[in-house]
Amino acid sequence: MTSTAPTQWPTQQDRFTADAAHELCTPLAGLRAQLEEALLHPGETDLPRLLDAALRDVDRLEAITADLLLLTQVAAGTHLKHQTVDLTDTVRSHAIRWTGRPEIRLRTAPAVTVHAAPAYLARLVTNLIDNARRHARQSIQVQVRHYDALAELTVTDDGPGIPAQDRERVFERFTRLDSARCRRRGGTGLGLAIARDIAHAHAGTLHVEDAPGGGARFVLRLPLARYVAVQP
Repeated sequence: MTSTAPTQWPTQQDRFTADAAHELCTPLAGLRAQLEEALLHPGETDLPRLLDAALRDVDRLEAITADLLLLTQVAAGTHLKHQTVDLTDTVRSHAIRWTGRPEIRLRTAPAVTVHAAPAYLARLVTNLIDNARRHARQSIQVQVRHYDALAELTVTDDGPGIPAQDRERVFERFTRLDSARCRRRGGTGLGLAIARDIAHAHAGTLHVEDAPGGGARFVLRLPLARYVAVQP
């Protein structure tokens, strides 16, 4: 009787490794193809166009690599040095740097403070607003308020929204509901995964729900600073 080894189903880490390899190989393959074509036909090469396309591929490789490193740092707790941070100021400082469409509309309560690593909190806010910018049609609503013993940040866009069955999937690494569009607009497929990992590292939650009138609303909740026991 012949015995067969049990099927080894891929683990979450296996899938992540395969997805990361695929995401890195795509711009690398494009870069190699362009350079090889230039070597084969140097007299027919449009050098400025080649360099522009090559730099775009390099930019994408750098963005993916930086996001992968950040995910590792958050998981390991690297640089996770907490202090009292004003979430309202963090949100405002990011929002005022953006001009043009879609318009960002702010509604912020003063002095909504949390106990967090400032750089990580800033990255979380940046990722949520940047995600909304990719999908909004005309405007983004950003609100910061007190919610019982929590600080709450909501980022609402007026885009197509996210179907209920996909609302957990969007937080998975390298998940894109529209991969071609997200790549074209510069997403690495890691922004929302990073945002949720940072929220969890700060004893918080991050979820997505329907927005009134359509679109998607991302809701971040973190413990208010005054309710966090600070270790001596």
